[in-house]
Amino acid sequence: MEKLLLHLCCAPCAPYPLRELKKEFNLTLYFYNPNIHPKKEYLFRLTEVKKLAKIENLPLIEGEYEPEKWLEMTKGLENEPEKGKRCELCVSERMESTAKKAAELKIYRFGAVLSVSPHKDAVMINSAGKKAADGQSAEITFYEANFKKKEGFKISSQISGELGFKRQNYCGCTHSLASRKTAG
Repeated sequence: MEKLLLHLCCAPCAPYPLRELKKEFNLTLYFYNPNIHPKKEYLFRLTEVKKLAKIENLPLIEGEYEPEKWLEMTKGLENEPEKGKRCELCVSERMESTAKKAAELKIYRFGAVLSVSPHKDAVMINSAGKKAADGQSAEITFYEANFKKKEGFKISSQISGELGFKRQNYCGCTHSLASRKTAG
């Protein structure tokens, strides 16, 4: 089977995309999320992703945690709404890192579970993934998907609940956390 490097944002979003992709690909998981705040939340999400990787018997690579880099990159975009310019930059950064890691590992295809979330724009994610692939060698390609179709989010939620994973009420970044606190 062809290899695919799969970017994960968290364990609750991953089960449906991961299980669908396992039918076609030999998967390696990649956790690179410098946006997640605070560090305690980052470590919690990483721990759950490690549990999922073990359950699914898949290798996991942890990218560097770079919250300062992310804050600098998104400076001036603090008040952008979900799916706005800040999210676009954030997704692009994570797709670029995944594409670079894929090239480094000689895994010529990569993808992401991000599109399973109803709060994320699959068109934007796929565009960022294709652009990141174009920035690498010609062999690197991005697996385009919209995993929220065919009830992907509902299925992931059901499986992650059965596995005991906690679904977060914000995407992970400090700005989305702040907007959740003021909204609710």
